Amino acid sequence: MNGAMLYGPYDVRFEPRPDPTIVDPTDAIIRVTATCVCGSDLWPYRGLEPITPPQPMGHEYVGVVEEIGSEVKTLTVGDFVVGSFFASDNTCPICQAGYQSRCVHAFPMGAIGTQAQFARIPLADGTLVATPDMPSDDLIPSLLAASDVLGTGWFAAVAADAGPGKTFAVVGDGAVGLCAVLAARQLGAERIIAMSRHLERQRLARAFGATEIVTERGDAGVAKIKELTDGLGAQSTVEAVGTQESMLQAIRSTRPGGAVGYVGVSHGVALPGEELFFAEVHLMGGPAPVRRFLPALIDLICTRRIDPGQVFDLTLPLDQVAEGYRAMDERRAIKALLIPASA
Repeated sequence: MNGAMLYGPYDVRFEPRPDPTIVDPTDAIIRVTATCVCGSDLWPYRGLEPITPPQPMGHEYVGVVEEIGSEVKTLTVGDFVVGSFFASDNTCPICQAGYQSRCVHAFPMGAIGTQAQFARIPLADGTLVATPDMPSDDLIPSLLAASDVLGTGWFAAVAADAGPGKTFAVVGDGAVGLCAVLAARQLGAERIIAMSRHLERQRLARAFGATEIVTERGDAGVAKIKELTDGLGAQSTVEAVGTQESMLQAIRSTRPGGAVGYVGVSHGVALPGEELFFAEVHLMGGPAPVRRFLPALIDLICTRRIDPGQVFDLTLPLDQVAEGYRAMDERRAIKALLIPASA
């Protein structure tokens, strides 16, 4: 098969890779129907995260089960499945508490690389969720979104305690931030403030349920949020970037007693203790336990109550994966959808 490999900053190649095989009896092999480039992939792509080249790339995927190990009990060959970016057994105490991304046997799918024609999925029973039937082609982008950005945005909104009657703000207008807007609307938030300077992302934020747009960032963005909330700040805020500025912007935009759900992969973030002490806000976040939400999200998608696949504004054949990275790096695309030739 062929797949994406990162050799260094801005050097993604589509090249032959070994065909995956069953390694453990709990594995499954899937034929990847669709995959994509994640905003978090851009950190190593830009040289801001160390790698050991060549590194397989990709952790978002949907596909069809081609082979299962002898201990896989809940899946059959031919199932269409959606999986999380962390493999998990879904049975350990941490999983049962709803934090599958911190499973005692958690395995990062990025280490396998799903920007490829086929992929081995460890702990298949606990990681993959089958759709009720074979989905129509137009549902595949939304199901792919559930594999990471929708599940992550949903977790962020839940962590921020979004709910009826609340004012909700999102720092970050990438796919995760936009999906957090969608989640907040589904969870009943009354006001949803999206912070964005990008016209197309603003349009999509409004389509997903944003009631207001704030174009300012940093301290100016905080001041605008306070202005819109009678000086109090939002009750629920999502941080979906992962920088020092975005984290402080989220905390400072939140009123005392409010909550911040942070899901941007942190890079160089250091929180001033005294400011945090007097902010009196709840902080919850980290790598999203997407598996917790997959059954409900798949149902919402398959019954066409939500359409998160709109975050994909660029579709390419998988062999043009390098262009997908370039487009996202240059902010010419919100999120690039990749279709393997075998699909």
